[in-house]
Formats: sequence, structure tokens, C-alpha cells
Amino acid sequence: MAGSEQNDTPIDDRRQLIDYLASGCKPKSAWRIGTEHEKFGFRLSNHNPLPYDGPNGIRAMLEGLRQFGWQPIMEGENIIGLSQDGASITLEPGGQFELSGAPLETLHATCAEVNTHLAQVKQIASELDIGFLGLGFSPLWTRAETPVMPKGRYEIMTRYMPKRGTLGLDMMYRSCTVQVNLDFASEADMARKFRVGLALQPIATALFANSPFT
Repeated sequence: MAGSEQNDTPIDDRRQLIDYLASGCKPKSAWRIGTEHEKFGFRLSNHNPLPYDGPNGIRAMLEGLRQFGWQPIMEGENIIGLSQDGASITLEPGGQFELSGAPLETLHATCAEVNTHLAQVKQIASELDIGFLGLGFSPLWTRAETPVMPKGRYEIMTRYMPKRGTLGLDMMYRSCTVQVNLDFASEADMARKFRVGLALQPIATALFANSPFT
């Protein structure tokens, strides 16, 4: 979720993890909802995935969205994201375009945020002859055909993932998701929400499964 802060303190004790999670406990009056919405971009002319550079690539999308008041997030000379009012637009390793929403009070507010984001993306994408798909997995493109975004930590992850299984790189480069971030009052409350979320996942998968290119 947008607004999270990076902490570089090494983890060398289990208690550090417990204390970190416990520090997130909040009274119900302070609970918020955060949405993360990822999508695949592709060129309408040939259905190829979007490279970072080029007249109708990821960089052009990010630059175009700045007209709506988004501020650039830079890594070296590359624009790798945007920020505005507690929300951000970020890039996944294969160019998946992500809204990391602001912490909001209601479902109605987060729904409005996502709809505004999609309208802005659609406007800029139409000018660049780009389309977007809300799918869980890349419909056509192999990993070799998938572009790599210029973010330093993704280079590290790309080297690391093959050491921990066989599908990590496919998850990084070829998958998208919609996520919800929820506050909690206690460890028991967190566990209860986590279990409900796990129980609802198969239903959500069945409701939204689709394959438009096949």
C-alpha cells in the first residue's frame, strides 16, 4: 500500500518480527482500507507487451499521467513511478502497471479511487495506442518476451528467485493481482481477517477468471 516506509534494520531475532506486526494494531476508529490494482499493458497494434522506452511504452505512460497532478518517482534518470495524495503508481518487474492506493476509510472511497485511476490510464493509453488487461497471468507472452523494468531491486530478485523454486520468475514477470490491505486491532483480529480472506479467494478466482485472447 502507498505510504509504507522502508526500514533497513537487519532482522536477527523473531521478536523483531512480532513487535513489528504488533505495532500495527489500531483502534477501530483508525482502520483504513488500501487497494493495490495491477494490470498488463500491451500495444493495440500487435498485442506485444509494453517496453519501458519508446513512444508508446511504460515511460510514456508515466509521463502522460503527470498531467493529472502525479509527481514523478525517480531511480537515477528513469521515472519508475508516480505519487499523489498518499497514493502511488508503481511498476512490477515485467511492466505490470500498479495503483498502490492511499489508506481510505470506506469501500466507496477506494472504489472511487480505482475508477479515477482507470479513467486516467484509459485516457493516456488511448493517446498512445495502448491497451490494458486486468488478468491474473500473462495471456500470450513468454518470460523471454516480457520486458524488464529498470529498477535495481528487480535485478537482485531475478538472481535470487531461481534459488527458491521454479516459478518465482514467472510470478514476478507474468502475473498480476488485486490486493486489499486491512488494518487490525489485535493478533486475533488479524488472524480472523486473514482466514476469511483465504476462504474467499477461491470464490473471487472463480468470479473473475477469464481468457480474452483464447
